[in-house]
Amino acid sequence: MDLKQLLHSLELHQHAPTEQWNPPYCGEIPLTITADGQWHYQGSPITRPALVKLFASVLVREDADYYLITPAEKVKITVVDAPLLITAWRALESADGAVLQVTTNVDSQYPLSARYPLLVENDVPYVVLDHGLTAKVHRNVYYQWVELAEHDPATGEVFLVSAGHRFVLGQS
Repeated sequence: MDLKQLLHSLELHQHAPTEQWNPPYCGEIPLTITADGQWHYQGSPITRPALVKLFASVLVREDADYYLITPAEKVKITVVDAPLLITAWRALESADGAVLQVTTNVDSQYPLSARYPLLVENDVPYVVLDHGLTAKVHRNVYYQWVELAEHDPATGEVFLVSAGHRFVLGQS
């Protein structure tokens, strides 16, 4: 399988067609996603994974704000850091090299690639997703990647290669 086919096949995410909807803004609701990826409504954790997945399927970011968008309404929510977490990954081989597939805490899957790049801000790694969203790389995944990573002695960079692109994790 060539790289383009593999990248397409590795995407597995269920997001509603929010870009096709233009509902009225209905204000802010007391829903918060904490820095560790936990979803809370009125201060109480949402413990039903299916409900979190449903909310995540209509979550978008516009500028610095996060919204849940349905055909009938648009409500603002609070996100402390990133709304999703990268909790698992696997390496797959293609005819053009390795591809790292990442999985979020809501079971969405993305290939680490030019379309879904790794971004490091303030020494914290994130994967850029669709709809303006990001997913913070869980500490366990990060440490596994550090063991897998290559080192460039000329620049001191520690990096991963996925889908033919080099993604810097940090400096050695």
